Amino acid sequence: MDRPYTFINVAVTADGKIDTFERKGAAISSPRDKERTDRLRAASDGVLVGGHTLLVEDPKLTVKSEALRAERVARGATPNPIKVGVATVANLEPHSKFLTSGPARVVIFTTPQTSRDNLEVLRQRGAELFVHDGPKVDLHKMMRTLKELGVDKLMVEGGGTMNFELIRSGLVDEITVFLAPMIFGGASSPTLADGPGLTREAALPLRLIDAEKSEDGGVFIRYKFDSR
Repeated sequence: MDRPYTFINVAVTADGKIDTFERKGAAISSPRDKERTDRLRAASDGVLVGGHTLLVEDPKLTVKSEALRAERVARGATPNPIKVGVATVANLEPHSKFLTSGPARVVIFTTPQTSRDNLEVLRQRGAELFVHDGPKVDLHKMMRTLKELGVDKLMVEGGGTMNFELIRSGLVDEITVFLAPMIFGGASSPTLADGPGLTREAALPLRLIDAEKSEDGGVFIRYKFDSR
């Protein structure tokens, strides 16, 4: 396979939302889910987020557990996986957590819509840049590049638009979900997979791999795309 083995990890409410209508990164995960996410991150070679998550939520994408970082180093890996940002216009602040939290290798995929000045700022902050011609980042080309950079297992942490584009492009192998016992509601609240959507005939089937009820009332669910 000329791309990384890719899985989406996401926490959703019982009504399928990954954030409130305010889109400010509302907390959904339980303490146990946060630990699970940290283990998944530590077991990955790269962690990817899309433009809204990158620019609005400014995630660190680092492994929180010192013990998990030590385990990575013991097996010859870096303390943290490669941080991957994908944004049509990558206007990150020079001191953003995404760029500065680490130590971690930082890779950004963007387009010529990011100004030369902003690209230079990102380079000065140590980011490796891949600028794709066209209105959007070529996701297939991006995946091939990540594979070449040594990313064999890629974790995707949102948001909904990035998730959908990767799924409909056939670039996702698994989805792991924490279903939280809460309701956000809101027609404009983002979901696991946003974007233009699919018809019923084009819907992509999933196979249930595992499901586990949590003491906090949530449910951990793991799905796999059968054809991938």
